[in-house]
Amino acid sequence: MHKRKIEQNLILLLLIITINQAFGQKKEFRDTKVDSLTFLNNRKLLNSLNTGSFQKKIFVENDLKIPYRFLTPKNNRKNEKFPLVITFHNSTRIGNDNENQLEPFAKIWLRDEIYEKYQCYVVAPQFNKRSTNYETNEKGVQISKPSNEVSALLKLIKDLEKEYPNIDKNRIYLIGYSMGGSTSQNLMNLQPNTFAAIVSVAAVPDLSNLNKIKEKHIWLIHGKNDDENPYIGSVELYNKLSSNKKLIFTTFTNLNHNNIVIPFLITDEIPKWLFEKHR
Repeated sequence: MHKRKIEQNLILLLLIITINQAFGQKKEFRDTKVDSLTFLNNRKLLNSLNTGSFQKKIFVENDLKIPYRFLTPKNNRKNEKFPLVITFHNSTRIGNDNENQLEPFAKIWLRDEIYEKYQCYVVAPQFNKRSTNYETNEKGVQISKPSNEVSALLKLIKDLEKEYPNIDKNRIYLIGYSMGGSTSQNLMNLQPNTFAAIVSVAAVPDLSNLNKIKEKHIWLIHGKNDDENPYIGSVELYNKLSSNKKLIFTTFTNLNHNNIVIPFLITDEIPKWLFEKHR
């Protein structure tokens, strides 16, 4: 009888594990390494792209001005719907020149094979101060909170939807690295129903609206050796969203804060993942 009980418990445990694997979060570890030559070559490839296709615009709301760059689909047919991608820069790109915010995750959309296959609108705003600020919560975990400029972007999105009616409102995506990764989380938390998916890389997490984002498409990417925006922050967010079966958490065991974006610069992995997601 005792043996039968043990067998039943083992079957139940196996069933639970199987269900979790089928329907739960996805947590993966990659042992990718980035040497100095790969780092330089990948960055060089992106920096060689002509950014002239990104129009220069300025969003004005009362006394607030946010410069941004705007990329339209390569073949912008009015009777076809296209996603909208919003990319956020890191803290080293703060300014108002409307140039410096075009970091790698903005430039990848200019690569010929991406511009042709993954056609979309791309917005790259530039902030003249930190778009998100960090503080430590009661558990000692660093968390992020948005600036006023971030919430103003919700108005920019509405304006663009009116000006470009073929923006697919069911496929609005957020992507960012470092401070930009935190900013993308901030915007998702402010108005979850607006966005279909988010890619947040090396970010400090936003834990403010967990109940509202528990069913959103979220891809967290972090280097385990990150000593600038602690890896533990993404672990904390992942654990708090344990019921979200649409969440992926990718850990690069050998990478740090400065080289975490390199593996994604000459592939279509991020555009492909985003374009499969709908609100």
